[in-house]
Amino acid sequence: MPHRIEVGSRVADTRALVRKKHFPQMKDVFLVDVYTIDKEFSGENLKKIGSALANPVTQYFSVDKACKVPSFDWAVEIGFAPGVTDNIGHTTKEIIQDLLKVKFKYQEAVYTSQVRFIKGKLTREQARAIGESLANPLIQRIYVKSAAEYKMEIVVPRVKLAHVPSVELVDLDVSDEELQKIGKAGIANEDGTRRGPLALDLDSMKVIKNYFDKAGRKPTDMELESLAQTWSEHCKHTIFAASMDEIKDGIYQYYIKRATNEVRKKKGKKDFCVSVFKDNSGGIIFDDKWLVTDKVETHNSPSALDPFGGSITGIVGVNRDSIGFGKGAKPIANRYGFCFADPNDEDPIYKGANNTQKMLSPKRIMNGVIDGVNSGGNCSGIPTPQGFMYFDKRYKGKPLVFVGTVGLIPKRVCGGPSWEKEAQPGDKIVVIGGRVGLDGIHGATFSSEAMDSGSPSTAVQIGDPITQKKLSDAIVKEARDMCLYTSITDNGAGGLSCSVAEMAKECGGCFVNLDDVPLKYPGLDPWQIWISESQERMTLAVPPKHLKAFVDLMERRGVETTIIGDFNDSGKCEVIYHGKKIMDIDLGFLHDGLPEKSLTTVYTKVKHAEPTKKAPADLTKVLHDMMARQNTASFDFVSHQFDHVVQAQTIVGPLHGKGRVNGRASVIAPVLSSEKGVVLSQGLNPKYSDIDTYHMAASAIDTAIRNAVSVGADVDNLALLDNFCWCSSDDRERLGQLKEAAKACYEYGTAYETPFVSGKDSMFNDFKGYDSKGNKVLISVPPTLLVSSFGVAPDYKKCVTLDAKFAGDLVYIVGDTADETGGSEYFDYLGFIGNKIPHVDSKKAVKIYRAMREAMKKDLVASCESVSLGGLGVSLARVAIAGQLGLNIDMKMKQSAESALFSESQSRFVVTINPKKKAAFEKSFKGLPVTLVGKVNKDDKFSIKINGKPVVKTDVKTLDKFYRVTFKNY
Repeated sequence: MPHRIEVGSRVADTRALVRKKHFPQMKDVFLVDVYTIDKEFSGENLKKIGSALANPVTQYFSVDKACKVPSFDWAVEIGFAPGVTDNIGHTTKEIIQDLLKVKFKYQEAVYTSQVRFIKGKLTREQARAIGESLANPLIQRIYVKSAAEYKMEIVVPRVKLAHVPSVELVDLDVSDEELQKIGKAGIANEDGTRRGPLALDLDSMKVIKNYFDKAGRKPTDMELESLAQTWSEHCKHTIFAASMDEIKDGIYQYYIKRATNEVRKKKGKKDFCVSVFKDNSGGIIFDDKWLVTDKVETHNSPSALDPFGGSITGIVGVNRDSIGFGKGAKPIANRYGFCFADPNDEDPIYKGANNTQKMLSPKRIMNGVIDGVNSGGNCSGIPTPQGFMYFDKRYKGKPLVFVGTVGLIPKRVCGGPSWEKEAQPGDKIVVIGGRVGLDGIHGATFSSEAMDSGSPSTAVQIGDPITQKKLSDAIVKEARDMCLYTSITDNGAGGLSCSVAEMAKECGGCFVNLDDVPLKYPGLDPWQIWISESQERMTLAVPPKHLKAFVDLMERRGVETTIIGDFNDSGKCEVIYHGKKIMDIDLGFLHDGLPEKSLTTVYTKVKHAEPTKKAPADLTKVLHDMMARQNTASFDFVSHQFDHVVQAQTIVGPLHGKGRVNGRASVIAPVLSSEKGVVLSQGLNPKYSDIDTYHMAASAIDTAIRNAVSVGADVDNLALLDNFCWCSSDDRERLGQLKEAAKACYEYGTAYETPFVSGKDSMFNDFKGYDSKGNKVLISVPPTLLVSSFGVAPDYKKCVTLDAKFAGDLVYIVGDTADETGGSEYFDYLGFIGNKIPHVDSKKAVKIYRAMREAMKKDLVASCESVSLGGLGVSLARVAIAGQLGLNIDMKMKQSAESALFSESQSRFVVTINPKKKAAFEKSFKGLPVTLVGKVNKDDKFSIKINGKPVVKTDVKTLDKFYRVTFKNY
């Protein structure tokens, strides 16, 4: 019989206080944590378990009876739905196994939930509304009962599939219309419903049909599902690979890869790249003994449905991209980027007609995404020193959730280059980590489609960082250097269907027995087992002679390990189930059989209205308002949640100065015996896309480089990663915008000599649904390019932060300020877009960045701020707030005061220096635009004059208040 242990608090519970703060209609709330144990134990052992789960000083527990709680009016219990990953439940199971030296059998488990005992005069509807605001019905169950109704019940959310697994043959000898339906909505079930998107167009479906016609048979459902995963936009990047207008090789080959190849060739012996675009991450040289790697992924679609699950899966997934680099890199730092709609927007939208399938609110999405990355990084013991938040109403249908991981690996592993790996014929296919369930079905194909009423809930999975941490440590700290495997990769998009088949390319074939794949519960069809994206799994090629040692090591470290087949040189991917062959596809067709696309584009530039109202002479209020804008305000509440000091390597963290201002870049020291550092930053300017995507991309590149330079990066030892998040990419105009952005990547990547070493694209970030009035709506994200930078700082002791350091220091502006307010935060504040988008002068910028590097080497720079969103006005205020020192600024400008303060011209810095170093500093920038504009004050007075006229008069305390007010209550 199952058992229930409840744990209550003897002292004030901070979690309850937070709930009460967010729901003022509650007079009081008391929380009880519930552990439902689906395994038989004696009463004595249950008490031991309760004692292990409760702190005897601050908590108490009860076994198989309700905890004593204060008087209440409503009880709201929330737990996970059957089959949803329960991380705390998994950890509790391990605690019990360690405590009592027992093993849980198959399907024996621990399930967690939480009861909120609410005091307050609420209706049942109000109590349920509170529950629904705390839970996601897609993955959680909610029970609401009045005090009179409430009694303790033991509910076991075990998965029960009344289904006999089977393999079906799919008839493709149908009309084009039906082929299109199969490709779009999936294979038909017996009741006429569809399984979920294959994301295959008609041309792809016809190629598949012809392949099986030649073979003289119908495909199995598993074969068709496997082809869909492998050919998905998410995995194959078909738009970037397609012929586009005159570019026959595709924009990836012609613009992105060509840029890197040319830069590497030009650098010659100074080339620092070792592995680009071919592995789970990109790798560059750190020093004579070490490499560092980087990869940034997106998890947009899952995060729209379940923000916590989507984002935690994203962060632990990209951690595995580090572990899967070469022979296995250790994850040493995480990075993030969140593009959200306004969290104050409460107007609902729906996937389904008639107000059905309500989407989560922007606030719920924001909080859930932040919590997910928090849990994934903190529980994994990986610091998260760098990230950003960006807001635009067009991210309401789909948020953009960027997550990245930096890895560290020796240059040589087992006597060879660490970045080289190759499965060999005869190697065993070994899967380690978590088990397979229905979570993550159609994840890859779902991410290749617009969000609509057919978007499957099974595409959502929840990562378990504790399980993955054990896997990670066992691989990168032991198995790798014991030379126990020849190749390793992540079980991410497409699950086994992609990981096994991708590794099979290395040796020429594979054979899998699907019966051996470990499952979370019975009843899964073979195709589901094959494509499920259940988390914490990696696939390895292990030579037979090392198999016993590998399995023994994993078992000692608590990592589940299963042999599911063999790698071979058959030229095929073959899978059997219950003794029958259910997949038999040529590897060449599986990986390269998809039809080539030929795309055409149109690019029409739109003219926008310019502001007509004259700005006030006194811009103090405007600056205050600008500091409080969502895109320029402090998001330190995120930085405080994400552990950035674990692993003891943080040199420049996410918050700078006494005033704790969010920095533009971070620096870590991954090798503690070295003085070299790794600099992390990024650039993103989506509003510029409303004017010109070419200059948007150029600005993103310049910003990513400039931010890194501002803390001490060497522009000549800096690599880039590109993440394109586009919309409606079957529209010729959108493709025209994409082509222009890719062109800018080539031209500015080569101009700065910064190679692209990794990238990812997400092409259909659109929401198709209904508003609260039942009207059809299409919400497309602005064309968004995230450019991430990472590189090596030769001496981290020379690195600089943005905060003003000493009263009397001189303030300089480095770089030119032009009238470039189009697409700026200031124009958005006024309600306009404008047309004068920033143009990047790469030749001048490179000279500035090299001069800044030399000035920092000579200790001439006390502080350095990269001028970004909000222009000089916001940057000067940030420098003052960070240092908690005022500034007295007097600038001579050719343009209007508002343009001077809020233009977002690129390639600029605000710098403070010691007055004694004035001559040396100016000499370092000889021939470049560098202007002395003021001094750092002893007090907190902050004033700006332009051409002798006062335009801003305030103080640091007031600026600080506006800077923090926007997210004060988060």
